[in-house]
Amino acid sequence: MMRQIYLAGPRGFCAGVDRAILIVERALSVYGAPVYVRHEIVHSRHAVESLRAKGAVFVEELADVPDGVPVVFSAHGVAKEVWEEAGRRDLQVIDATCPLVIKVHREVNRDYHQGYELILIGHAGHPEVIGTLGQVPDRFHLVSSVEDVYQLDISSATHLSYVTQTTLSVDECRDIVEALQARFSTIKGPQQEDICYATQNRQNAVKHMAERVEVILVLGSPNSSNSNRLRELGERCGIRSHLIDSWSDINPEWLAGVETIGITAGASAPEFLVEEVVSYLKTFGPAAVEEINVIEEDVVFSLPPELVAVDP
Repeated sequence: MMRQIYLAGPRGFCAGVDRAILIVERALSVYGAPVYVRHEIVHSRHAVESLRAKGAVFVEELADVPDGVPVVFSAHGVAKEVWEEAGRRDLQVIDATCPLVIKVHREVNRDYHQGYELILIGHAGHPEVIGTLGQVPDRFHLVSSVEDVYQLDISSATHLSYVTQTTLSVDECRDIVEALQARFSTIKGPQQEDICYATQNRQNAVKHMAERVEVILVLGSPNSSNSNRLRELGERCGIRSHLIDSWSDINPEWLAGVETIGITAGASAPEFLVEEVVSYLKTFGPAAVEEINVIEEDVVFSLPPELVAVDP
């Protein structure tokens, strides 16, 4: 049996992840090891292990960062109190927050200072959500489902705005927004959608690929929001879908009798993992590989000025 393997495109690293990893590598070149990083720089075990081997030290709290060393804030963004703590300690902060997350933070601060009560559509406990909720001290509500919308206790239904986590399911988020608009007819949303271009593109690619395959393998770490959404999307398309961190997580029983396999990767999964999966699948017999690309991505985010101005 000749298997057909389809590779979804775009897949893998987005501009924000590329930038965040490069920031840590550049900081190590400029300042030397160790460079401390608050939280995983991106949700990829492989990226974190690679940077750790080069001298990065990953911590969860600033209290674990000694005085006098650089500290990088992860791509997910942080609450204002983290910035304030860094300021009190006079820490040298290098901000790797994704520019698209910074956009959401600016929306939150603008609406808050204009007197709006705020709603964040997102998943509780995710670092991006914690950082966004931490932009303002009050008047902020988190919803994760349509059911949550109907349980909201809102004090000012006529002066209400919403923002979203950048790595949500586009379809699920649309349902929640529609529920908010149905309950609060004057609610204000962002002028441009908060879900990032890379999340949208990878989900669109999975929808397109799902029309041709029997099984979808999604490369991404278990704590990666956008990778989990890709697996869920595959399931909603009626395709058996599995989230894997590497080829070694594949259960051969998933592939029994399967002739068409789709592969994608979350925005923080490196391309070499895809190549390893393809190589592994070929050990079962001959296989043809075809790319299904729905859009070309050419987005690039610049580095922080303190890393651009200094020669390593």
